Amino acid sequence: MSRSVTVRALARTCLQAFVVAGLAIVGAGGALAQPKGDAARGEARAAVCLACHGGPGAEPTDGSPILAGQMEAFLVLQQILIREGLRDIAPMAGIMKGLKDQDLLDIAAYFAKLAPPKNGRPRAAARYDRGAALSKGMGCGSCHLAGYRGQNQVPRIAGQREDYLATTLADYRDNRRSGTDTNMNGLMQSVTDADVKAIAHYLSHQP
Repeated sequence: MSRSVTVRALARTCLQAFVVAGLAIVGAGGALAQPKGDAARGEARAAVCLACHGGPGAEPTDGSPILAGQMEAFLVLQQILIREGLRDIAPMAGIMKGLKDQDLLDIAAYFAKLAPPKNGRPRAAARYDRGAALSKGMGCGSCHLAGYRGQNQVPRIAGQREDYLATTLADYRDNRRSGTDTNMNGLMQSVTDADVKAIAHYLSHQP
């Protein structure tokens, strides 16, 4: 591995740790200032986001995640990672570049208050049952909580788009994506394509 790659990896790890620590402070009690997002301001800022991610009465485009009803702290974290170049999502790079911290808080507040759309697609019983067993056995609820509703920087995965979940889980498995730690990469390491699809199918049908 070249020195430049090593330095870049170290910088990525340090910045991720800084982002997570900053968000922990935002969510902490006590005398520390707690920046708040304004959903009304966020609605105007989020107008460009709705074309892909959907909004009230509209589903996201294929492959794009549902942001409505997502954890507010998670949304802020992901926006920071994208803005700072730690998550490489080409269509979003230019959009996020000029946004200030308060803009990110406002956008997150707006999406967090929206009701997520219901999955109206048919459920495949065998695949659903397989996904339920895998999700329980792998302990997905230990971080994402009961009902997979998420917490703080851990995303809500209940009712997320099936195609997005399948792609994301496969990316963690194949080390094409990493979070602020490597838990998901390790958890998905030996999961087959069929089981990835089963987990995604099951989670997408959770209320």
